[in-house]
Amino acid sequence: MTKIDGVIFDWAGTTVDFGCFAPVNVFISIFKNADVEVTMEEARRPMGMLKIDHIRKMLEMPRISALWEEKHDRSFTEEDVENLYAEFEPALMASLKDYTDPIPEVIETIEVLRGNGLKIGSTTGYTSTMMDVVVPNAEKKGYRPDVYVTADETDSVGRPYPYMVYRAMERLKLSAGWRTIKVGDTVSDIKEGVNAGLWSVGVIVGSSEMGLSIEEFTGLAQADKEAEITRVAQTFIENGADFTIKTMGELPQLIETINELIAIGKKPGHQ
Repeated sequence: MTKIDGVIFDWAGTTVDFGCFAPVNVFISIFKNADVEVTMEEARRPMGMLKIDHIRKMLEMPRISALWEEKHDRSFTEEDVENLYAEFEPALMASLKDYTDPIPEVIETIEVLRGNGLKIGSTTGYTSTMMDVVVPNAEKKGYRPDVYVTADETDSVGRPYPYMVYRAMERLKLSAGWRTIKVGDTVSDIKEGVNAGLWSVGVIVGSSEMGLSIEEFTGLAQADKEAEITRVAQTFIENGADFTIKTMGELPQLIETINELIAIGKKPGHQ
């Protein structure tokens, strides 16, 4: 039977760094250093993009753009984007290794998928230099995909464009988008999967879209947990996700469901 033969995962907020906190705090800090106070929600909104694109997208937000003009007596320029990024990268690099813990259920799920013969790829909004820190530290803790691709390999064209996914598929020798799943925790991830023609799946608990630490999430009342899960799921579906899962442990069963859909001729986006 024709079925799923590979899964492409995101990194921070999906497989490591519960809540995707490593970059968020640095985004807030670099803008504060430029006399512009941004909110956690604003810092998270473009999450999943290449980090310099993320900074540019933040500066384009009407409130931040107006505040920048007020503080600097001019509109932001591309030079401002580059200057902020020049501050961002070393600040992130200094703390990145501390945000490489695999998210609960990830290691066990990867073992199940590999046991079922699936190939495991990944794409990321981090640069190759950042991944030189993330990959070995995550591997020490039990997680490593078969391949990882950064936008440094796609002429700095990251999400929501599909090129990193295509490169990962090429390296894994995956035959077709409709036989491949993209799993991520941001709107950019969902759009990357959709644009690549893959089954696009949003993972909810631990996601940047939810934006809670593991302590904050476990401390919520059950009704509040369910409300947050519903809110994040709706956001993913509205942006094109074929499916959502609460946690990574649900993925093997979802793959069985997708295989059943493939068997009756269904394709991503049309199930």
